[in-house]
Amino acid sequence: MMNFALCWTARPAIAITGRLLVWTMLALLTVGPDSSAVAESGFADPRSITPTPSTGEVPEPDGYRTNDYRMPVPRTLKGARVVTADEAEKLLAEKASVFLDVYPRAPKPPNLPAGTVWRDPPHSTIADAHWLPNVGYGVLSPDFEAYFKTRLEKLTGQDQSKPIVFFCLKDCWMSWNAAKRALAWGYTSVLWFPEGTDGWQAIGNDLVPATPVP
Repeated sequence: MMNFALCWTARPAIAITGRLLVWTMLALLTVGPDSSAVAESGFADPRSITPTPSTGEVPEPDGYRTNDYRMPVPRTLKGARVVTADEAEKLLAEKASVFLDVYPRAPKPPNLPAGTVWRDPPHSTIADAHWLPNVGYGVLSPDFEAYFKTRLEKLTGQDQSKPIVFFCLKDCWMSWNAAKRALAWGYTSVLWFPEGTDGWQAIGNDLVPATPVP
């Protein structure tokens, strides 16, 4: 499991930036990703959390998952088709489906010292997938909900029957939430890839650098 690493140098501005990033991450993980602060900033680093091993079947909740996103997920999502890594690989090769990565994006820490350059932590995804960060939380701010809706419409050509493959990491509820929300909005060919980028690499495929869909 990869964790974010901060490089400390003798330059005060960079050191302060690193401390602010650590404080921001700790604060967000403390208040929980279902809070309005996280809904607005959109970040709780899934890779920094080791999922708890499953002790049995995980039931589907009635609503969206709003906390503890790195936990074992259900085997199913009502209304969606669940696909394996091998099936996802075939779907990508056929080029008939839209692949959507919903891994969250780190926010820019507030009150950075003047002149500090902020660089987003890098994220890698499946080639030809579209990265829609922050849309997998159980509670979305109006801005993130509008972002999700409009990008779905654009990427599907306003065709709600267009196959859409949602993914994140293995044992990450964000892809489950995002797929469920798409179903609620009337999309009829929703596919959920619960193994995500972990499963993609496990069958020998590479990832590529990702850039969020503007």
